[in-house]
Amino acid sequence: MPADRDVRPTSAPIVEDRPDGEAILEPSRRIGPHPRMPEAVVLCFFTEVLRAVGNEADELARLTWEHGVHPIYRLETPEGAVGVMHPGVGAPMAAGMLEGAIAYGGRRFVAAGGCGVLVPELTLGHVIVPTAAIRDEGTSYHYLPAARTIDLDPEVTAPICRVLDAAAAPYVTGTTWTTDAPYRETRAVVDRRRAEGAIAVEMECSAFAAVARFRGVRFGQILYAGDDLSGEEHDNRGWQRAKDIRRRLFDLAVRAALAT
Repeated sequence: MPADRDVRPTSAPIVEDRPDGEAILEPSRRIGPHPRMPEAVVLCFFTEVLRAVGNEADELARLTWEHGVHPIYRLETPEGAVGVMHPGVGAPMAAGMLEGAIAYGGRRFVAAGGCGVLVPELTLGHVIVPTAAIRDEGTSYHYLPAARTIDLDPEVTAPICRVLDAAAAPYVTGTTWTTDAPYRETRAVVDRRRAEGAIAVEMECSAFAAVARFRGVRFGQILYAGDDLSGEEHDNRGWQRAKDIRRRLFDLAVRAALAT
């Protein structure tokens, strides 16, 4: 075999160096800015909340993927207008949706979602503000050099905490674990992540944070404690039926996005 053909990778592709430069599918060249897109945007994971918002807000635009359409709404509040959209579940989809929202003109983002908890004292509905995320997903490595964790933007987490304090909403701050594989959250891996200081697990935070840093926009997240992975047996706790908790978290995220 010729010498120039004998190229053997020395590491997994996910951690190899990535050259700078525009992507072939650069969002800013495919999605034009929208004149009415608010700079403050809430990335809301709660479908029942999005349905309600759709009845009281203007639809500005749509991001269309093979699985369907994601509307972007403009919600008017006494404090100002905020964009609202569902970012999709999982790091690759959520990162792509965030890219689209940035191309439309969003600049300050707060995500509102649920998470699994790794410590039993976080009861159903307790609010968690991530200050760092363990990068156990693949998407963030396409935006930033390989590293174990990513810190979230203190210029967003601080206003989030002020909003929660003003609302007398109990919360904790800490590290979340972002994973691509919820069905491979084994007891050994959960124990390992907890030993690193993680108190929650979800599927998007570190990817969101990496895209935001790469694109030069602001991002923060508010989570509520959902199912419990801290014991020997998984406890669902009926977390997806906690409609009042989810609506309140969305309302807090709107205030936080406008406060950044």
